[in-house]
Order: sequence, then structure tokens, then C-alpha cells
Amino acid sequence: MNKPNSVKGYFMPVTIGRASEEVSLQIEAAIMDGRLAPGERLPSEREMQILFGAGRGVIREAIKTLKQKGLLEVRKGAKGGAYVRRLNVANVSESLTLFLKQQPVAPEQLIEFRETLDRAITQMAIGRADAESKTRLLTEARKLEWLLRQPEPDLHATGELDRRLNLMLVHMAGNTVFEWVMHALQMGFSSHDYALYEEPHYRERAAANWSDTAQAIADGDIMRALSHIGHHYHLLRECINDRGDHSRQLPPPFISGPTNEMEKE
Repeated sequence: MNKPNSVKGYFMPVTIGRASEEVSLQIEAAIMDGRLAPGERLPSEREMQILFGAGRGVIREAIKTLKQKGLLEVRKGAKGGAYVRRLNVANVSESLTLFLKQQPVAPEQLIEFRETLDRAITQMAIGRADAESKTRLLTEARKLEWLLRQPEPDLHATGELDRRLNLMLVHMAGNTVFEWVMHALQMGFSSHDYALYEEPHYRERAAANWSDTAQAIADGDIMRALSHIGHHYHLLRECINDRGDHSRQLPPPFISGPTNEMEKE
């Protein structure tokens, strides 16, 4: 456990009036600049009262604020206390997902963003991923195509597989920031791909295009892969226009919750 002497240089006594805010800001600064590392335990309430020259209520309010921000977690038991939270991809993506869901984004804007994103990660995946990963992507893409060619495909299963394919592809790109963004987009804020799978007229063409894209990636053919990506989003725009969904954001009906594909890799 941290003792006052080990962290006394981190913190200063706070002033009356904004005491709780000042305490939380000082602790947050120590976390953000690395003085307090992920998994590290903060001093006890009594110790922090001494360090900050503040009462128990002030310390508890500051801890509550930092917990709400996702910077601390409070554990119970013999080794209980306030600990610096160790964030992972799912934590970051969940916050980004909530933010995106609260913003009114027209389908065309999201489709434009996704097409740009897919082009970038595809080029990186071709250059960085190993042959085994590329083969696995192709195998899963062909599985999706087979599922969508069934007379009455399970749209929940195909939706989950499509999402897994996107997470596999971005993982192959080898860029953590792209993974965060893609993971957030796949946590229920899609690019309306579900519209392609719901419409029989587009379903098989969209599925075949996924297989063609994965094959081009496996072959290392950047131009062909980018051409297939462009075709996918051409189909998607056409489908959205046919459905009349081009002015509103709709939640994917068959996606139930986040997956942990990146955490498994």
C-alpha cells in the first residue's frame, strides 16, 4: 500500500471552496502524467485527508468523480481501496460508442468515413499481416458468403460474423488507434451494412464482395482489394437510397452487444 511519504510530493493541500475539485484534479494529473501507474493503489482516505488537508467528505467526492470518469476503481475486501484503473480497448471503445450514439450522424457521412477507414486499414493489412491471418480472414469471409446464400439466412449470425471480419481485418493492420475506432463502430454503431444483408437483392452480391476483398488481400493485390471496397460502398449507397434511409441513423437490428475479438488476439 502506498504510504503518505511515497506520494507526498504528488499532492498539495487544497483550498476551501473548491476542495473536492482540486483533489480530483491533482489525482487526475498524477494519473495522466504517469506518476500514478495503472493498477496502483491510492493512499487510504485517512492518509489523503492528511495529504490534502481536507475532510473525509471532500476525499470521497473526489474519488467518486474520478470513478465516474473511469480513471479509478474502488475495490472492497482486505486489499480494498481506490486503484488506478487499467483501461483496455473495450473501455475506450465503449466510451467512444456512447459518444457516437448520441450524435445525429447521417448515413452518408458515416458511410464516407467507413469507406476511408476501410481503404486505409486494408492497405496496412496487406503490408503487415502474415499469411496465416490473411488465410483465416478469407476462410471466414467465405463462410459469411455461404451463410448469406441460404434461403433464409440467420441475420443475427451473419451480422456477428460480419462484425468479426471487420475486427479481424483492423487487427491485421497493426494499428491500435484504428482498432479502437473500429471496435467502437462495431459495438452497435455500424455503417448500415445490415441493410445490404436484409435486402435479398443485395445480399448475395455483398457477401460475394467480402470474399473477393479477402481474396485480394490474401493475394497481396492492393488495387483489386480497394476496387472491391469501393464496390461494397457503391452497393451500400444504392441500397440505402432504395430504402429511403439516407437522412436518419438506424441501429443495426441484429447486433446484440460488443464482442471481444481484439482481446482474444
